Amino acid sequence: MSLTKNSNNSLSAGKFFKNVGRVTNYIGAENLSLIIALIVMVVLINSQTEYFFSGRNIFNIGQNMAVVGVIAVGMTFVIVSAGLDISVGSIAGCASVICALVVTQLGSVPGGVVLGITIGVALGMVNATIISILRVNPVVATLATFSAFRGVAFLIAPGGRSIGVLDPSLGYLGSGRLLQFGDFPGIPVAFMILVIVAVGAHFVMTSTVFGRSIYSMGGNPVAARLAGINLTKMRYAIYAIAGSLAGLAGVIVTARTSSGQPASGTQGLELEAITAVFLGGALLAGGKGTIVGTMLAVLLLATLSNGMNLLGIPTFYQLVAKGLLLVVAVAIGQWRMARSERIQAKVAAAGGDD
Repeated sequence: MSLTKNSNNSLSAGKFFKNVGRVTNYIGAENLSLIIALIVMVVLINSQTEYFFSGRNIFNIGQNMAVVGVIAVGMTFVIVSAGLDISVGSIAGCASVICALVVTQLGSVPGGVVLGITIGVALGMVNATIISILRVNPVVATLATFSAFRGVAFLIAPGGRSIGVLDPSLGYLGSGRLLQFGDFPGIPVAFMILVIVAVGAHFVMTSTVFGRSIYSMGGNPVAARLAGINLTKMRYAIYAIAGSLAGLAGVIVTARTSSGQPASGTQGLELEAITAVFLGGALLAGGKGTIVGTMLAVLLLATLSNGMNLLGIPTFYQLVAKGLLLVVAVAIGQWRMARSERIQAKVAAAGGDD
């Protein structure tokens, strides 16, 4: 009787762990870790404040995800291709100012949005030129343009100051709501923009030749070149995408703050975007990373900031926490890569012995 019971328990345990393994394989170990961390964080924050699950607060979290999330999508393309773009915050600043100038001087909201994104594409291609044609390391190249583009933003802003924009049509992009009724605050328009961008990017990364080429050039650029992938053209396309999304983020900042911001509102965006991409499972060496993982990490960071604000924790502690998260994320990625290389070496050695 006891043997039968123990056997049934063993079968149940085996079935449970098998199902857990299937879930982990489907979701991904990195994504599952982020989901667990997010759940733990939500439980802890909710135990300390009654306002976390209020409709208004959930609305705020979604709205706050938009700017960093849009930039992080573009950053995922760059980092998976074994690059890095530190200049995205400055590109967003330029786009914010350009958008504000067009709307205030020409009275055209569509023109402001289009030109804001276009300036992002142009500056992204400047980065690609420095990296591909001048052969400058991506970190050094974009560190230089980080400073240069920020200076450009101040130069084109009259007197180097923010530009007030009081156009309700533009403001709707940053602060508008969809499906608002009763006590339900609605869905932020900016958040829906992020969802559309993320879904489109996920499709490109997982279901197109271009997406597979990004993984190839990040994982093994020599093999990618031998396979016929034009790395220079790919790099131009990738940095143009990252620039366009940074430009879109700058437009959203203008819409949300009702002002073109050469600095305030766009400073530090690059750090948050890079942190989100690495937290989402990307590797510093490239070849690995997903849009889903990046979006989960953006949600985690937005929830962390929101929770710390609700608990009255000063902003500089939040900066410390985000900096530590970046270090931890990169360290975990490097550890995983080293472990994978050791396993591959053992398998190769075992094959050689046979």
